[in-house]
Amino acid sequence: MSPLDASAVTSAKVAATTSTAVLILDGESVAFTPGETLYQVSRRAKKQVPTLCYDERLEAFGACRLCVVEVEGQRNPVASCTTRAEPGMVVRTGTPGLEQHRKTLLELVASENPAGVHIDPLRGQASQELSTLARRYGVDGSRFAGAKSGHSRLDDANPMILRDYDQCISCYRCVRVCAEQEGDYAISVSGRGFHTQITTEFGGHLEDSSCTFCGQCVQTCPTGALADRRALQHEKTPGAIEKTRSICPYCGVGCSVDILSKGDTIVGVQPAMDGPANRGALCVKGQFAWEWSQHRDRLKRPLVRKHGVLVEASWDEALDRAAEGFRAVREKHGRHAVYAIASGRAPHESAYSVQKFVRAGFMSNHVDNCSRA
Repeated sequence: MSPLDASAVTSAKVAATTSTAVLILDGESVAFTPGETLYQVSRRAKKQVPTLCYDERLEAFGACRLCVVEVEGQRNPVASCTTRAEPGMVVRTGTPGLEQHRKTLLELVASENPAGVHIDPLRGQASQELSTLARRYGVDGSRFAGAKSGHSRLDDANPMILRDYDQCISCYRCVRVCAEQEGDYAISVSGRGFHTQITTEFGGHLEDSSCTFCGQCVQTCPTGALADRRALQHEKTPGAIEKTRSICPYCGVGCSVDILSKGDTIVGVQPAMDGPANRGALCVKGQFAWEWSQHRDRLKRPLVRKHGVLVEASWDEALDRAAEGFRAVREKHGRHAVYAIASGRAPHESAYSVQKFVRAGFMSNHVDNCSRA
């Protein structure tokens, strides 16, 4: 042990006796919160510890073994995602032995998966993880090339999720997010070894299972084995993908989303993992029903009826016509002739404005919300 390491160990032991949570990470003293795993501490310290089975929303699984680190006093490397940090630990995250171990594991994984094949980012939020690690370690899958596991279900004709299991590495993230986050248990794992297969009950199609098409399996898949079919329709649309943070318009929950675009064309929607209302989750509408925004029949300007025909108008003209219509109805039929139904897609502020409009403007309580239907 070098003098620097010895000094750091001494500091950590002193800190441990004073109830301060500190460990030694690659020769540096790092504070941590009791209960954190070594992976969480390493990631916060900007260490390049790889993983393929980890999703911060899920219980740590420790399956891929890429995140192993050396802990002084331990005979073998330990999975950092399942090992709790302890005061005074001496941890090394990037020794030559660890890096060789990770490269060999990646070569095994890539031998069942065409890691060198370009995976379009439109397939999903995490779809680049394996290909990124393969490039980092110079792995192409040729060293252990041989038998493959799993087979695609391209016969599943649902319009939302592509099941391209030729890309699958059996990390189980899709299965676990379906169970732990959604509680649907729509997909599972069958077989062992080279016969391992992600499947639904009785090997059927997603639409015949308990799948709610939330798309969380798509967004957690690290290889692109699961993909957004609607987004892939824009695979050849020219331009670089840009992300714009926004709010899902489908209800008042306020889920944060990242809108993917190429130029002026929306090509997909992904849930925001740091969204305060949704934390990486979306419903089927928020995830897949985004094409209406650029549909050829979408209205882009107000229309008013003149001589029985709808024609384009300015906002001022349209609002004046609407106000005159309300006034005429109230004068002819009384204030209770006006009845408002607020949209369940509108946020709370809009719902408040609708009820204020009816109650204050017409002195009536004839207001409801379509969410009750």
